[in-house]
Order: sequence, then structure tokens, then C-alpha cells
Amino acid sequence: MGDIVDDFVVINHDEANSAIKHEPPNLSNVSAMVDGLAADLWPVNKMIHDNPELGFQEVIAHQTLTSFMRSKTGWKVFPSAYGMATAWVAEFDTRRKGPVVSFNVEMGGGGKIKLLEAGAYKDHEVDISLMSHPGIVSDCALMRTAAYTAFTVEYFGREAHAAANPWQGINALDALITAYNALSVLRQQTMPGDVIQGNITNGGVRPNVIHAYAAGNFVVRADTQARLEELKKKVDACFQAGATATGAKLKVTPTQSYADHVPNRVLGDIYRRYFNILSPPHLIPEDDDIDEIRGRTMASTDQGNVSYAMPSLHAGFSIPPGPGGNGPHNPEFAEAAGTKVAFERSLRVAKALTGVAVDVLSQNGLLEKVKNEWKRDIQQSSKNDPAAPHQRNLGVGMNRFGTFV
Repeated sequence: MGDIVDDFVVINHDEANSAIKHEPPNLSNVSAMVDGLAADLWPVNKMIHDNPELGFQEVIAHQTLTSFMRSKTGWKVFPSAYGMATAWVAEFDTRRKGPVVSFNVEMGGGGKIKLLEAGAYKDHEVDISLMSHPGIVSDCALMRTAAYTAFTVEYFGREAHAAANPWQGINALDALITAYNALSVLRQQTMPGDVIQGNITNGGVRPNVIHAYAAGNFVVRADTQARLEELKKKVDACFQAGATATGAKLKVTPTQSYADHVPNRVLGDIYRRYFNILSPPHLIPEDDDIDEIRGRTMASTDQGNVSYAMPSLHAGFSIPPGPGGNGPHNPEFAEAAGTKVAFERSLRVAKALTGVAVDVLSQNGLLEKVKNEWKRDIQQSSKNDPAAPHQRNLGVGMNRFGTFV
């Protein structure tokens, strides 16, 4: 214990970081296993990185990863699984009862949601789900993402000559502009975690014609699924206002929705212990609240849906950016992600995630603790309390780093 000075407990630097010096029980075995695979994983990494493919069309990545898994003793590989050409499952059966862990990657377009709906997680009785995502932000165990819904909006009016007889027309573009302006007014009274985005994809064809058709793409995000549902009602009212004001007919078509990601703090604590002892000075704060604040992003991912179905961890890790300092969804970052430095940092993450899995598989009572925490978190999340500090041997495989939208 440190000295007491002016009612404060003063501790030295070593005491402050004592948590990272306590070696996790499976560290040496996990580290040796991942290091032993590194030479084989680097060509796999390069093959996928150097041959970029669109979502649901990752033929090269699918072939590369399934071939790699088939080369490892004890693994049973199922290519093109659950009705998805580039999804795959790799199973290692210990022939003993115990927890089941899934390591997810994501292809974009809600791939994990499709797997949830197809029964992939249920069929294999998955208990927890682990994944990671690279970026240029601070390393974190408790990444929390935003709930997200995307949709297209169309207005249908009636054409007329804009100079000769405009009164005979119904202006669909006016309806869309009215709604767009209403959204701008709405933003004044939204909460800090609320995001409304949109673009007009069709604003008519000629200036001298009353526009019979107008359309746009829109996205709404919020801290939690419960808050998103509240905000979406207000957004819907803005679009209905455009139709009411002009007489145009409104059509809204949902395109994609993701739940917010609810990180499991018990899993996060384990991940942090492994990660921090592996390779300082890049450390994750030991305090859960600070870690979660650093890991908060308004980006979205389908791992959020998984986190509502089971305990989940979506760790974030930093890699050096390119000269412009740009993060994901930028050509510079894509190049940076293929470097040896980025690969080496991902190995550290792999060790920490593996450590989490091994601890859950081997420590009696740990899975129950994880699931109890998850139940509390999901219950808290459904209450939509913005003041709350947090709302509280299987690989189900796909072929890309996790993708935020």
C-alpha cells in the first residue's frame, strides 16, 4: 500500500500497473501456440490482403482459409456453409462437454445476422463470441458500437409543366426537400449519441418539369437499440411531413439494420490481462469505464446482433496508419493493414483472444459468470438509460476483418 499524503493514497508507477504483472494462467502455452503458427499465417494474410474481393464474393479468401484449416490436425471444415457460398465452419471436437467459442469475421452486408438466422450459432450451441477490429484509435477490450438502421425513401408525385401549369403537378422533390429540412430541425433536439445521415439519389430530370419522382438513402444511428427505435419514430414523422405537405405518396424500404454492440466486461477483463502483459507500452486501461469510453464508436457492425444473442467481445487494436493518418475505409489504411507491423500487432490480439477462449473453456464457473454479466447488460441496455456507465473448440468463419459501416 502506498503512503498517505493529504488524505490521498500515493502509489508508485509499479504499483499502479501491478495488474499487468500478474501472469494469466495459460499465457505461455497460448503465446507459444500462436507464435508457432505465425510463419504459416503470414502467407494466408498476404494472399487475402493482396487479392481484395467484394462482400459475399470472397472466393480466394474462402479457398485460402478453408485450405489452411484443413491442413491442421483435428479440424473438421465445412465450406460454403449455411447457404452462403463464402461462409465456412471449422470444428474441433474434444469429445468432452464444455463451453463452445466462436471466432467471427465479417463480410459486410450483415453476414453474421444471416448466420444467426440460419441457425449456425444455435446448431453448434455457441456460448460466447469473440472478434477484433483494427483501426488507428487506442487499443481497447470493450468496444461499444452504435445501433444502426438504413433505408431508402421514395416520393411519387405527378408531372406538370413547371411554368405553364405547375398547379396540376405534385412535386416529389419538394416532398423530399421538406423532409430533409425537417431532419435538420430535428437534429437540434436529438441526444448526443443520435446520428441522422442521408443523401438524395434522384432529384428529378429537368428543371422545367414538376418532379414526379424523388428518392434518397438514409441512415439513423443511436447508442442503443431501444434509443434507435425512439429516434426512428421521429425521423419517420419527418418523412411523413413531406408527404402531407405536398400530397406526394411516400414509400420507405428498409435495407439493413444492426444492433448496438454490448461488450461483456468479464470477457474484457480476461482479454485485457493477456493483452497488457504481452507487449507494453501499448496498454489498455485497467478501469472498465475508461476502457469502454476509449472503445466507444458511432460506427456499427453486425457483431452487435450477436452480442444480443450471447456474450460477445469485439476488441479494437491500433495499427500504424499511412502518411495521411487515415483510418478504415480508406486506400491508405488498406495498404497499412497489409504491413508486417500490422500482422505482428494482430498476433498479439490473437494471443489475447485465444487466452480468453482457453480460460473460459478450462476454468470452472467462469462461463456462468460471463453469462450472468451478459444477462444484466442486456437487461440494462433495453432500459435505454443514457446515464448508465455501461448497459450492461468451434470457429464460425467468414473471410474478412470485421467491417464497420
